[in-house]
Amino acid sequence: MGWCNHTNVDPRSYRCGHCGSLVGSDKGYYFSDEERKGRAGKIYICPHCSEPTHFRGEGHGEQQIPGIVYGDEVKALPADVERLYREARDSISVGAYTGSVLLSRKQLMNIAVSQGAPAGKSFVQYVEYLAENGYVPPKGKGWVDHIRTKGNEATHEIVAMSKDDAEELISFSEMLLKFIYEFPSRIPPPKQR
Repeated sequence: MGWCNHTNVDPRSYRCGHCGSLVGSDKGYYFSDEERKGRAGKIYICPHCSEPTHFRGEGHGEQQIPGIVYGDEVKALPADVERLYREARDSISVGAYTGSVLLSRKQLMNIAVSQGAPAGKSFVQYVEYLAENGYVPPKGKGWVDHIRTKGNEATHEIVAMSKDDAEELISFSEMLLKFIYEFPSRIPPPKQR
C-alpha cells in the first residue's frame, strides 16, 4: 500500500503552515497501510494557497508538517531585524526551540544597533542602551531581561529550551518590535503649516 489520491479525506480545520490561514479542507491524500496502523498519515491541500500540509500520527502525538509559525507579523521592521524575527518564528514551526530562543536574544543586539547603539558592544550594553534610551516601554525592562536571561541559558547551559520558552520570547519580542517600529510608523507625519 502507500499514498492514495483521495479527493475526499476526513474533513479537517487547521492553520496552514505555509500561508498562516485558518482553513478547512476535505481534499488531499491519505496513507493506507495496515502495518503502519496508528502512524497513518494524511496530506491536506490548503484551499487558500494550494500548498500541502502533512499530518502524521494520531491524537496528542499527531505532528503537522510544516508546523504553524508562532507569533504575528510586525510591520515597518528594518530588513535584518525582520529576518531574525522571522527565523525565530520559523524555528518554532519545526521544533527548533533552542534556536528560536538564541535568535530572540540576537535580535535584541540588532534592534539596539538599528536604533543607534555602536556595533561591537557587549550584549549587556545593548540591553542597557535600549532601556536607557526609551526603547523599552514603562515596566518593560523585565521583558528584555527575560529575553536576555533565557538567551544566556540557551547559550551557556546544557539544558534545551522548551516550546513554551520559545513562544514566550517570541511574544515578548513581538511586543517590543511593535513598540519600537510598528506603532511609531502608524503615526501620520505632522502637517506642514
